[in-house]
Amino acid sequence: MANNVLSLTDDNFKKTVQDAKSPVLVDFWADWCGPCKMIAPEVEKLAAELQGQVLVCKINVDDHRETPNSLGIMSIPTLLVFKDGREVERTVGFRKNDELKKMIEKHL
Repeated sequence: MANNVLSLTDDNFKKTVQDAKSPVLVDFWADWCGPCKMIAPEVEKLAAELQGQVLVCKINVDDHRETPNSLGIMSIPTLLVFKDGREVERTVGFRKNDELKKMIEKHL
């Protein structure tokens, strides 16, 4: 995982999202998911481009099931944007970097 992408767990998810001073993008993924592997470089590129403006995180849904269940994650990849600790945007499936950037920039 890129060094500017934070790996989340069920234990640190809520605190990380609630304490963030900037919007948070969370990528819900799994090792076996093809589209998740396709979107990973797009998410990492976005994290580098918006470093300092957005906190970019990933959470493995196989290793950490409580968080995706509590948020109603049914398909992966699902990407959520949080602002002030609340979900403000959601997208499911592969998205290119520019689509993700537009989704986040309206919350900066």
